[in-house]
Amino acid sequence: MHRFITELYPICRSITGEGVRKTLALIREHIPITVCEVPSGLQVFDWTVPPEWNIRDAYIKNSAGERVVDFRASNLHVASYSVSVRARMGLSELKEHLFSDPEQPDLIPYRTSYYEPAWGFCLAHKQLLALPDDEYEVCIDSSLEPGHLTYGQLRLIGRSSDEVLISCHVCHPSLCNDNLSGIAVATALAQRLSGMNLRYSYRFLFIPGTIGSITWLSLNQTRVSRIKHGFVMTCVGDAGPITYKASRRGDAEIDKAWTYVLQQSGDAFEIRPFSPFGYDERQYCSPGFNLPVGCFMRTPHGEFQEYHTSADNLDFVQPPSLGDSLAKALATIDVIDNNAYYFNLKPFCEPKLGNYGLYKTTGGVSADLSQKALLWLLNMSDGQNSLLDIASRANLPWQAVKDAAQALSEAGLLKLAERPQ
Repeated sequence: MHRFITELYPICRSITGEGVRKTLALIREHIPITVCEVPSGLQVFDWTVPPEWNIRDAYIKNSAGERVVDFRASNLHVASYSVSVRARMGLSELKEHLFSDPEQPDLIPYRTSYYEPAWGFCLAHKQLLALPDDEYEVCIDSSLEPGHLTYGQLRLIGRSSDEVLISCHVCHPSLCNDNLSGIAVATALAQRLSGMNLRYSYRFLFIPGTIGSITWLSLNQTRVSRIKHGFVMTCVGDAGPITYKASRRGDAEIDKAWTYVLQQSGDAFEIRPFSPFGYDERQYCSPGFNLPVGCFMRTPHGEFQEYHTSADNLDFVQPPSLGDSLAKALATIDVIDNNAYYFNLKPFCEPKLGNYGLYKTTGGVSADLSQKALLWLLNMSDGQNSLLDIASRANLPWQAVKDAAQALSEAGLLKLAERPQ
């Protein structure tokens, strides 16, 4: 995953353009995504698909002809969606188009101007303060014209047409945690799931932030009723503990599954309530859709000092954190894909487990867990409590509960029940 981030890192991405297409082409080398293009100008709810932005080069030269700010050195140097400009100007006029962060004077900030025609350069505040009074040549070789918004999607077909939605954004330039970590973990997750026998179908979306999810929802209004669970993945490569932001519903099965998995992990974590700002979960959870979609992060956006700066680089995202994020996402999917409701077929008192070959005469921790799981399932399987409900209440590992459900079903003591309405 870290090697994949390294490969994606140099590409200048924005909400449209060749950077997104290059990114999707690299993803497609790992998983068979379908690339979709939506024309500029299309009305999507209250929004309009914007013109396509592409950039070839940009710089600020001093009077000696030296590039003092160079897009080729860092694509963060140009504010995303800057219109084309070729001009000469003094320092005072130039400063109106320069952005820096005095609180982090050594770092280049990330800035955008998606929906208002403008142009600008970003640079370290120390460099800004050191610029001499001079005449500067300014060049942004970019285009902003009708084209397409591009996104990728992959649907892994399970036994059911009901879907789990996993979404990440592909619209930031060289920012590793906020952008590329989500892409890398989602790609690895799709690779793992593609070889499994799954109950649900799994839909992966690689989309530009905000406008991408709005566009996808607008074009797929008749399909969204299939989405039974989902989460947005972003900022999953830093060393911080995992944070899960719940769906608008607050108690959706995906919210309960993430809470259970994180509790069982023994690692530090935080569960946050839904709020209508953040990433694309706020679009999926808008009241007209109210989909059960949360947001899976490590340190949330804006709460690490590297956020939207040049310090969100290849050193900031770590392989162990990426691996842990993937493992916990897989564990959560294991829960939602195997969660079910059962009826106890012998509900009058506790059945004599020895008659069914289910009573363990040897001791040990695993045997004790197995017996506890059997007894909890027999007691709580009334068609109203799911395996997840029982595992959470009993504080039992998921594998023990899954194994117990299989053993009791094979012994003729449990049968599957319909999900309560």
